[in-house]
Amino acid sequence: MSGYVALLREPLVARPFVASVVARIPIATAPLGLVLLVRTARDNYTLAGIVTGLFAVGLAIGSPLWGRAMDRVGQPRVLVPAASVSGLFLLLLTAATVWTAVPVLVLPPLALLAGGFFPPLSPAMRSTWRVVVTNERARRRGYALDAAAVETIFVGGPLLLSVLLLLGITPLPLVVTVVLLVGGTLVYARSPGARRVLPQPPGAHGHGAGTALLHSPGFALLLVVIAVMSVGFGILDVSMAGLAEHLLGSADRLGVLFAPIAGGSAVGGLLYGSRDWRSHDRRRLLVTLTVFGSLLFTVAFAAGEGIPFPVLLVVLFLTGLFISPNLIAAQGLVDALAPGHRLGEAQAWLSTAITAGAAVGNAVAGVLLDVAGARTSLGVAAAAVLTAAAVCLLAQRTWSAHQRDPVAVH
Repeated sequence: MSGYVALLREPLVARPFVASVVARIPIATAPLGLVLLVRTARDNYTLAGIVTGLFAVGLAIGSPLWGRAMDRVGQPRVLVPAASVSGLFLLLLTAATVWTAVPVLVLPPLALLAGGFFPPLSPAMRSTWRVVVTNERARRRGYALDAAAVETIFVGGPLLLSVLLLLGITPLPLVVTVVLLVGGTLVYARSPGARRVLPQPPGAHGHGAGTALLHSPGFALLLVVIAVMSVGFGILDVSMAGLAEHLLGSADRLGVLFAPIAGGSAVGGLLYGSRDWRSHDRRRLLVTLTVFGSLLFTVAFAAGEGIPFPVLLVVLFLTGLFISPNLIAAQGLVDALAPGHRLGEAQAWLSTAITAGAAVGNAVAGVLLDVAGARTSLGVAAAAVLTAAAVCLLAQRTWSAHQRDPVAVH
């Protein structure tokens, strides 16, 4: 851990990193907060699902647009207005939900707009890592630390929400979410580290500037791999709720199953970032996807009757070890495949692929749980990840031909 501690002692690193973590907590609290608020105020699970789904759709659509804007005009001029508008729509959505005289038809458009203006903080922070950390090994540790922080957010966000709900004020979780989003983004955008990320000069957009990233075979293949992998993620998340209900008697005990897999992901990210890898990101992604998918099949088996519960927890932790390395390798491959002046937009497209794939997986898992149960659903999640690994294998030659020297990217 000494390398990570030394990294965080750098003033240009610590302030933007901590601020970005705070600003990204709403990634976990906003969707769950919306579900709970709509369910409580409107007593309608279907409406809650529609509102949350449209928030995710807006997020998927808006991320690449804001990422490209950051590349062209700089981070502060994009992040602060986007966060402020997104926060405003979240507050309007909260008020419209609680005030039951407002027609339900008003809620879905507000959710779509709140998600559409949500700032692309993860791509922004990755750009900051590239600029303020000049040593390649230290930068790789920064990427791993960032991935581990995101995993912690997805565990800590719901816990924070639970604490706020104990106060008995229904709109409070979303109000706090807005404060974290806007306040964290403002501190991040004003930090000296983030301000070092300069927009590309107009001349830098001359060659290939008008070519859509999605027209690049290598980049498009990567998005397919990540989207299919994320379908597995989405199925896994919902399957954990079904498994908790099956094994522990209540989906409310999801945290007992989710903690080891999320904790394993955080540990795996830190271990991955602490090593000096000689192989290419494309090859490491193939390995981590294959192992992750295989372990998911093991989880499905360990969830069966007669398997000791502690064994399942150990398998979940081992499976989690390979989640963050998948994402870190994919981010590195994005940097190697995308044009230097489009890296913010490229990383935002990666976020969109993850969000869209997970949303599909969530929907598929709901059907699978109703029809076949949690073990079958987990098996399908494993199959999705291994399908992504198969596409990754087929894409190796294309990626080798199209990727640039990662050192040159930085």
